[in-house]
Amino acid sequence: MFLLAKKLLFHLDAERAHNHTLQVLSLAAKFGLLSKKPMVGSNQIELAGLKFPNRVGLAGGMDKNGILLDAWAQFGFGFAEIGTVTPKPQNGNPKPRMFRLIEDEAIINRMGFNNAGLTQLALRFKQRQHTGFILGANLGKNKSTENHLAESDYCLGMQTLFPYADYFTINISSPNTPGLRELQQAERIKTLLTALVSFRNDLPLRRPVFVKIDPDLPDLDLYPVLESIGSAEADGLIATNTTLSRPGSLKSIYSAEPGGLSGSPLFDMALERVAKIRNFYGPSFPLMGVGGIDSLERGQTMIQAGADAIQVYSGFVFKGPTLIKQLALSLPLPAN
Repeated sequence: MFLLAKKLLFHLDAERAHNHTLQVLSLAAKFGLLSKKPMVGSNQIELAGLKFPNRVGLAGGMDKNGILLDAWAQFGFGFAEIGTVTPKPQNGNPKPRMFRLIEDEAIINRMGFNNAGLTQLALRFKQRQHTGFILGANLGKNKSTENHLAESDYCLGMQTLFPYADYFTINISSPNTPGLRELQQAERIKTLLTALVSFRNDLPLRRPVFVKIDPDLPDLDLYPVLESIGSAEADGLIATNTTLSRPGSLKSIYSAEPGGLSGSPLFDMALERVAKIRNFYGPSFPLMGVGGIDSLERGQTMIQAGADAIQVYSGFVFKGPTLIKQLALSLPLPAN
């Protein structure tokens, strides 16, 4: 079934195929055809105070407006990250803005945080059926918000969604919002995260705060950033976002399109980043690995490098639910 659907959808423009798929799945969920009970195996894990039914999550960007929410459990995911959501609705960047690099099993996007806004997402989150599935909210700032005012956008996201989301991800690493990655500078990220963690601490429910960083930071900048994240007492880290780099191995005619590259070619960069982060923080700091995980072997390798859990996006597009269920039932590696 997946192979037939993939064949049909791959004849469509990438963004149109994405939206059409969500519409069909939304209809299936509405009629109760999608399970909301997560797949639970021997690989359950407690991370930042949350009990994850398995170690495989849907990465941010797939379901920006919470169309499916807990129904992502149908495909084997133990958790899903919804968003990126911004306080005000925004259309994102001009189309076309998503490109499927079939030969490379990769995707380039320059979506620009297109979403329906916090109010609409909160209405969807209110409809949750808590079955043990974990839902995170990936928070961004509006394009029109100046960087020195970014704190207010992220705080509003937490204030609006804390009754419903299980954790927050602070997205300051997308390459598709001008100037956003400037917030990753060591001093700026420390100031921002200290304020956000303090704001979170005053909310009635304590939700873990994760930070998502990009794979393009040189080591000279990476380690001060990690120090800042730790000193601000963020609860965990997600590595990595998409990359602006273009490996020489890319074959697709779309490989020179501007935007963030995800999928198979990102794996080595993400793996290296995860290993360095784990080495920096030691064994106890919560860490999720994401980027190019499209096989059981790659999922296991990411866990071995130090990730506590993984997230998948492009691998799901190209390999389908079979990959997710295989990962969910097989991670981590059996003890020798």
